[in-house]
Amino acid sequence: MTATVQSPAPARTLRRARRRWVPPYLFLLPAGVLFIAFFAIPIVYAIYLSFRGFRVTGGGPFGVRQEAWVGFENYIKTFAEPEFLAGFGRLAIYGVIAVPLTLGLALIFALLLDLPRIRAARFSRTAIFIPYAVPGVIASLLWGFLYLPSTSPLNWILDQLGLPDVVMLSGGALYPAIANVAIWGGVGFNMIIIYTSLRGIPSEIYEAARIDGANEWTIAWRIKIPLVGPALVLTGLFSLIGTLQVYGEPTTLRPMTTEISQTWVPLMKIYRDAFARDDLSLAAASSVILAIGTLVVSVILLRATQRKSFGGGE
Repeated sequence: MTATVQSPAPARTLRRARRRWVPPYLFLLPAGVLFIAFFAIPIVYAIYLSFRGFRVTGGGPFGVRQEAWVGFENYIKTFAEPEFLAGFGRLAIYGVIAVPLTLGLALIFALLLDLPRIRAARFSRTAIFIPYAVPGVIASLLWGFLYLPSTSPLNWILDQLGLPDVVMLSGGALYPAIANVAIWGGVGFNMIIIYTSLRGIPSEIYEAARIDGANEWTIAWRIKIPLVGPALVLTGLFSLIGTLQVYGEPTTLRPMTTEISQTWVPLMKIYRDAFARDDLSLAAASSVILAIGTLVVSVILLRATQRKSFGGGE
């Protein structure tokens, strides 16, 4: 009778395969821990808080204020507040101004920098990108002092010419003034994304188009812009999310004007509810609504652009 000895090769192969899986997970571990600690857990806790609230219990003239489960009461209260819905209306006006101008200027600058034999391209890229490196609060302060009639160089020039001052933080000029801060800081970032996408287009396509007699305008309109469509969708998505999360600009400019209220945009109302009124549950419910709205709008934008791309390719 002959005994059969199993070869250890399959076991060694299995151990080697397992060892190959270890390094990727070790590299992902720090990012995963940070994601769970500072993103996933706060989201879950905010959702939990949104279903909590305070109730006054006990008899007599003085009750005891205790935290309790209130279900969807905070969500109903949020939708019933006109300030919260009015904030989205202001965001819509702000977004109509900021998003198209930001993307349009970024596309124009990227196309100009991608022209052949362009001069000072590196300096121009740096100069356009530098405003993005300025923190939003500092940028708002800088533009705020430029808007104030007492410190504005534009109004000084108008005074020297005997013309009336221009009040930027009031009336119909308020929305363009606030949007201008975001446009000034966001054009450079979006321009870099679009310009990088342009640099990835093979130069043979341009050479073939020039041989066929196409000028630079035709190449930009017929070739470059369609090929950087994914980059435009990406920058549009970033701009849309940034619009829904506007907070720094109106908050910084608020002491300089009386037309920006404490609840001018949804995030300002959430901040007021959480830290001025000490109503964390209502603020959490508003935050969840804002997050879900941002997610829904982003998905709709991506689906619409994908459907348009697939429809154009058929």
